Amino acid sequence: MNPALRAVYDCFRRPSGLFFIAGPCVIENRSFALETAEELKHIFTSHDLPLIYKSSFDKANRSSISGFRGLGMENGLSILSEIREKFGLPVLTDVHETWQAKVVAEAVDILQVPAFLCRQTDLIAAVAETGKPVNIKKGQFLSPWDMKNVVDKARFAAQRAGLPDDHFSVCERGTFFGYGNLVVDMRSTKIMADITGCPVVFDATHSVQLPGALGNCSGGQREFLPGLARAAVATGAVSGLFIETHPNPDEAPCDGPNMVSFKDLPGLLTETKKIHQLVHGAPSCRS
Repeated sequence: MNPALRAVYDCFRRPSGLFFIAGPCVIENRSFALETAEELKHIFTSHDLPLIYKSSFDKANRSSISGFRGLGMENGLSILSEIREKFGLPVLTDVHETWQAKVVAEAVDILQVPAFLCRQTDLIAAVAETGKPVNIKKGQFLSPWDMKNVVDKARFAAQRAGLPDDHFSVCERGTFFGYGNLVVDMRSTKIMADITGCPVVFDATHSVQLPGALGNCSGGQREFLPGLARAAVATGAVSGLFIETHPNPDEAPCDGPNMVSFKDLPGLLTETKKIHQLVHGAPSCRS
C-alpha cells in the first residue's frame, strides 16, 4: 500500500490523529491539477501533515446550467490517477451516481458522498461495496444524530459484501440557517463521533458557503474559514479538516468565495496543528 495512504488508514483508526483533505474544488485542466498537487504536497510535507488530495471531476449540483462542472469522468479520473502515481498522494473525489462507484474506485483511494446525496441508500451501498474508504458528508438538512442511520447503511452494505466496515468517516459542513446561509453547531462533531464511532471531518470550506447567494452561483465568506477550522480542531472530536484551496480563489471557476488561497494555507496549517497538539498532546497522524 502507498505509504501516504497507509498513514491515512492509520488516521481513520486513531481518534487523536489529524489529517487534511485539500485541493481545488474542481479539476480545471491537466496542467493546473498537476501543478496544484505538486505545490500542495510541498506545503503539507513541510508541515509534516498528512494530505489527501481532493478535486472533483464533475460538480453535478451546480446552482445553474451555466455553472462550471469540470472535465467529466473519463478525463478527470485520468488526471487524478496521474496525480496519484506521480506524487504518491492518496486521492479523493466525489461520486454522484451508483454506476460511477466501481469505476471511480479503480482510479482513486477514497470516495466521497456529497452532502445533498447522503440519504440516497443505493448510492451509500454502492460506495461502501467498493471496499475503499468513504467520506460521507452530513446533509445541510440533517441533524448530527441522523448520520447514525447513514453510517449503518454503509456498514450493512460493506458487511453484506464481506468487506471491512471500519473505513468510513462522516463530515460536518454546516446546516441550513434560513435561505442562502449556513451555521455550524460545533456540538455536532462530538455527537457524530460518539454515535457513529467514525472519524469526523470538518469541512471548513463549505461551512462558510452562501448557497445561491450570487444568483446563478453560490457565494461565500472565506474570512470566517480560519476561525471555524481552529474551533473545530479545538473541540477534540475532529480527526480531519477538509479545506478547498486555490492559487487564486478569486479567479476560480466555482466556489472561489469560500476557498483558501495557497499563500494563506501555511499559516492555517501551523495554527490548527498547534491547537491539535494542545488538545491531544500528539503532533499528527505521522507520529
